[in-house]
Amino acid sequence: MLDKILIAGCGDVGNALATRLLADECEVWGVRRRVDALANGVRPWRIDLTDPGSFDAPPAAFDYLFYTASADRRDEAHYRSVYVDGLSNLLKALRAAGCPLRRIFFTSSTAVYGQSEGEWVDESSTTEPPGFNGRVLLEAEAIVREAAETGINVRLSGIYGPGRTRLVRKVRDEEAIATGGWTNRIHVEDCAGALHHLMRLGYPEALYLGTDDEPATTAEVVTWLSAELDAPAPPDGPTERLNKRCRNTRLRDAGYRFEYPTFREGYRPIVQKFLSQPRD
Repeated sequence: MLDKILIAGCGDVGNALATRLLADECEVWGVRRRVDALANGVRPWRIDLTDPGSFDAPPAAFDYLFYTASADRRDEAHYRSVYVDGLSNLLKALRAAGCPLRRIFFTSSTAVYGQSEGEWVDESSTTEPPGFNGRVLLEAEAIVREAAETGINVRLSGIYGPGRTRLVRKVRDEEAIATGGWTNRIHVEDCAGALHHLMRLGYPEALYLGTDDEPATTAEVVTWLSAELDAPAPPDGPTERLNKRCRNTRLRDAGYRFEYPTFREGYRPIVQKFLSQPRD
């Protein structure tokens, strides 16, 4: 019997995950504003997650839910409508329809951590977010953690990947600053790979931190990029306010192996493609 999977908020991460699931011979449905942007083979469910009145009956008896929605405006009311209300609305509809949900996944963020002195953080670290975004995400995590179904929260660090060339462009155009402070990243394909791996894992934990093997300072990243681009090294700058190091030991101990273990493996093909295109 095919696993029936719903990816709600099927953007870059959701589409990368859907591609893997389809190759795994799953039946995959997606919710996003522009259904024409769903990956090939993903079936659309045309609903507005923030408007329960737009919901019709679920089109399949879903076994798994991946809630990978993202806010497109940075204000608290919008964040709550997407992450808390949208998640609650959808779970209520799926449960009312009798969907046999085995697992619920929610992609949260390392914004839930407030550490700023270069500390290492992991799943056991305190969460005292300085901004409303982290606080709202913790509310959504609680919905998943307290669900009757098996709920799994995955806190992702800064996502990058093909098409996300803002930093590369800034380095090429000599607009980047080599600031101090630790940053953390994960390639979009490793976001998808980790979620797929955890879906198939026999006994997953309730919480994972999704980040690559090597925290790096912004200075280290932009200096490396400048060498790859044959551009001048960016000038030094101050230490950034965001400054923590994220540890992925639990995810690695669960058996996941990164396709892009550091920013170097991940950015190199992005830079190569960037350099192959006409300069705008």
